[in-house]
This record gives sequence, structure tokens and C-alpha cells, in this order.
Amino acid sequence: MPTSDALPRRPRGRPALHGHTYADTRDLLIRRGMELLTEQGIAATSIERVLQSTGIPKGSFYHYFATKHDFTLAVMDAYHHYFCRKLTRYLEDESLPPLARLVAFVDSACRGMTRFAFQRGCLVGNLGQEVVQLSPELCLRLEQILLDWEVLLTRCLRDAVTAGELPPDCDCPALAHQFWIGWEGAVLRARLVGDTEPMLSFLRFFMTLAK
Repeated sequence: MPTSDALPRRPRGRPALHGHTYADTRDLLIRRGMELLTEQGIAATSIERVLQSTGIPKGSFYHYFATKHDFTLAVMDAYHHYFCRKLTRYLEDESLPPLARLVAFVDSACRGMTRFAFQRGCLVGNLGQEVVQLSPELCLRLEQILLDWEVLLTRCLRDAVTAGELPPDCDCPALAHQFWIGWEGAVLRARLVGDTEPMLSFLRFFMTLAK
């Protein structure tokens, strides 16, 4: 997991003719794709924009990705891997009580939103708003990503039950499901108003609901 909450850093290595090693080119394309899709979604992200901002020639792009669809899938998978590692770092931090781990995650998300001046949101949430333009494969992948996030949060909530922070009859999977539904809306509203208040407000509501 990256030591900060920013997206993974660009790979290092001896530059090739277009400024990057052959091995690094795919990683750089994916990283730039992650940055653009967290800012503006898929419709506004053209292959030309990705290439212009990386200095990578079109031939190199199509060596790794046959289509924009394939590129989007690779970017989604990379983002999912990055975000799951981030969630695991926060939600399985045994130095904190279980519910404090969730608070720490939300605080980190608020800092990240502020650091990027509310220009970057959640890649999954951005793509979800463009569902009518997505292929069935991309839609299924988005849903699976959200389900995986629910599993990670469910574990944390079950720890909270064991610790006595939540009632014994708490339906942890249902709560985790509700959290991610509300969280994506909170992130969208935060970007809209340029303030983290919607994210913090949602956290307070969720904690009240859970208890």
C-alpha cells in the first residue's frame, strides 16, 4: 500500500526514447488513466488525452491495450487493488478500536479531497454515474468492486460487535452495503460544494444508524 493516500507513484527506471522504460510504459498509462477517471470520468477521457499527458506514442498504447474498453478495465482493476490495500490498512489497524478505524479512513479521504481541491473523486463513483455508456462487463466489474469493499467493511464492523461497540444483533453485511451506497453520494456532494462536510455528515449519520 502506498504510504500516502494519493494514487500510486509513477514507476522509476531508465527513460526510453519517449521518456519511460518499456516495462514502465503500461504502468504509467494506467496511473494516468486513474488520475483522469477520478477527475472527469470515462466520457471525457480520450485516449489522445492520456497520450498527450504522458508523452507516450499511440503505438505503445495499443501494444498493451487493444481498445479503450480494455484500458478502462485495466485502470479499474488497478484502482481496485490500490483502494483495497488502503481500506485494509485502515480497517484492520489493530492499534485503534474498530469504529475509530472507519473514522480514520473517512478522515484520510477528506484530507485527500482537500489536497486535490475537490477535483478528484472516486473512480468507481464517477463511472457509476455513466452507467448508460458502460458495457455490461464494466458494469459487472463495478458491482464486484463494491461488493469486495463491503466485505472489508463487514469484517471491521464485526470486530466492532466483538468489542462491544455495536449491538450483538447488528447486521454487519447490511450496514456495510448501506455505507458504500451512502458514501458515494457523500463524495459526489463534497465535490459539488467544495467542502468535506457532506462526507463527515454521512459518517455521523452512519454511526447513529449502526448503533
